[in-house]
Amino acid sequence: MSRADLDKDPHAVSTMFDQLAERYDLLNDVLSLGQDRVWRQTLARELAAVSGELVLDLAAGTGTSSESFARDGARVIACDFSLGMLEVGARRRGGASRSGVTCVAGDALHLPFADRTFDAVTISFGLRNVADVDHALGELLRVTKPGGRLIVCEFSHPRSRILDVVYSRYLLAGIPLIARRLTPNPEAYEYLPESIMAWPNQPALASHLGKVGWERVAWRDLTFGSVALHRGYRPTD
Repeated sequence: MSRADLDKDPHAVSTMFDQLAERYDLLNDVLSLGQDRVWRQTLARELAAVSGELVLDLAAGTGTSSESFARDGARVIACDFSLGMLEVGARRRGGASRSGVTCVAGDALHLPFADRTFDAVTISFGLRNVADVDHALGELLRVTKPGGRLIVCEFSHPRSRILDVVYSRYLLAGIPLIARRLTPNPEAYEYLPESIMAWPNQPALASHLGKVGWERVAWRDLTFGSVALHRGYRPTD
């Protein structure tokens, strides 16, 4: 199977990312016009992980974002259900547990961690790919310590109508065109724009976080709202 559909069958989605693993980080850099680096830096600053904390980086892919959290001194679990992604990341770092990052295979709907394990949890560009968003957010809440924090970094929708039109045209025409030149599996990059356009806007995603129990939910737009960081906290006992 070369691409996933919007029903987000877990096997189809994981297979699609396995096929993209070797060139995934390069494609992200090119297709985002280099903005993915800015988003990762901003995410690391917002998460503000410190030495002694344990962080879950869900949908970590090859662990690029995980490395930025570990550089600040935290211990990071890079969790993904694509074994291909984790294998590429582990090979690049020289092992499955190196430089403060440990790779663990896991499904966002059934996280293989005990309750109240992590000081902070984050998911970047992966929540959009799960079959049940509320269940995944609930699982993240379950494994977070009381008072712990969540940051979701995800594609979103520009507030400006003009920018939204331009952005939509790039998603539907530009991304598949570029992908055809850079990857042997360009069909996967037809799923990407479809999934972004079907994704809820910033207030709607904030509502999802609040509904499952995250408190003090807020968001911050990046790159004119094409990406948004949503923050929440697990209630203290």
